[in-house]
Amino acid sequence: MLAFIIIGAVGLALLVLSMLLGELFDLGDGLVSGTSLGVGGVVFGALGAIATTNDLPPWTTYAGSAVVAIAVMLFVRRVIRGLASSEDGAARDLVGMQGAVTSTITGGHGEVSLDAELERRLAWADQVITEGTRIVVLDEAAGRVRVTPYWPTHGSTEPRRWPQST
Repeated sequence: MLAFIIIGAVGLALLVLSMLLGELFDLGDGLVSGTSLGVGGVVFGALGAIATTNDLPPWTTYAGSAVVAIAVMLFVRRVIRGLASSEDGAARDLVGMQGAVTSTITGGHGEVSLDAELERRLAWADQVITEGTRIVVLDEAAGRVRVTPYWPTHGSTEPRRWPQST
């Protein structure tokens, strides 16, 4: 059982270091990375310790732990690749995007949550817009958005907008 505890502890240390410092190594186009090897070590050690405690035969303990650890490593590789490919860093045009006011907009400041984004954005408007009101983005500047209330008209997908003040 000591071998499983040591391998699990080394895997945990490798996993923590990879998370804090970034990938320590990456072999085979991500097939074996610090993160996946750390997770594999933790899984191998944990399953081996559990199997040993339950008095399973040594060959099934080692083989079963190794198979599950390799499967988890492949799964982690797939998840990391999926996350890396979704980070495109490309700016999106927010004009026309809809959302809702999360903090009442009074003149120059307020906050909105856009439907296609996870984070909230600072917003401004030409009039007071209360919390919970549906909005549409008219303009974007320096990460902030200028919005107006959104009222869909019957049979139309185009937003009705307040008249622009001059």
